[in-house]
Amino acid sequence: MRSNVPTAERQYSGTAGRTENCQIGVFAAYASARGRALVDRELYLPKSWTEDRERCRTARVPDEREFATKGELARHMVLRAVASLLPIAWVTADSACGQDNRFRRLLEQPGVGYVPAIPKSQFSVGCSCIEVLFAQAPDEAWEKISCGDGAKGPRVYHRAAVRLPAVAEFDYQGAVPHRMRWALTRRSISKPDEIAYDLAYTPLQVTVQELVRVAGARWAIEECFQAAKNECGLDQYEVRRYVGWYRHVTLAMLAHAFLAATARQSWEKGVEQVGRPGPSSSQWRRFGDSWQLVVPGPRT
Repeated sequence: MRSNVPTAERQYSGTAGRTENCQIGVFAAYASARGRALVDRELYLPKSWTEDRERCRTARVPDEREFATKGELARHMVLRAVASLLPIAWVTADSACGQDNRFRRLLEQPGVGYVPAIPKSQFSVGCSCIEVLFAQAPDEAWEKISCGDGAKGPRVYHRAAVRLPAVAEFDYQGAVPHRMRWALTRRSISKPDEIAYDLAYTPLQVTVQELVRVAGARWAIEECFQAAKNECGLDQYEVRRYVGWYRHVTLAMLAHAFLAATARQSWEKGVEQVGRPGPSSSQWRRFGDSWQLVVPGPRT
């Protein structure tokens, strides 16, 4: 027996790693040097829901909401982000989006750079599948590069990158090239059998180190999920109707964005105050979320 009210369905959950009775959302995060936060969301509805309009009305799903794959939902969010006031230089995503040619073309048309993950079987411009391409890479093509700090320090991997042939329609302005295409791979140092792949669409002046940094920024959304769940109750709800899901998730995202912004403001204020004489003779100064001992330098 099934209930007509909840917007839950037995479906595969990446978080749980198995099929469960659950709700699945597609999210977008915005990351910069000043912080990161979740900025958009869509609830995925299986066909078993969208094809049952009475069931949808019971759960307050709008009549105009039709079936959309997770990839289509992601493309809708990318269009909204590109049309927004957010300064967007790069887009990165998991392999579900990365292998979607329509997702990539959506970014190439306005000239937005991307570095999404792709499956090892992915084919690209002028090359065989990515796995075979990098299996042929010479030893000197591999180098140790960090994609940024993680919970346990720098995330260092063996990396290799190769430029791919250009596509005249998107990579040239007249007869002048203005964009490049790359294929990248990441190989674990301790477990060399663990290999991941990326495709990139970039400005001409980009370096491999910059591509690696952007690829590493993909983990920002996982960090946002963790913070929003722990601090704002993103996943702590019992709502089963469509509107309730959007209300709860949107408010949790707003709270998380507010905390991220205020934390950055506090950190910047702390940086300003360090080394500047305070009203007392204390050497203790606030520095972001912690304290720092400030020792006066020699007078000149």
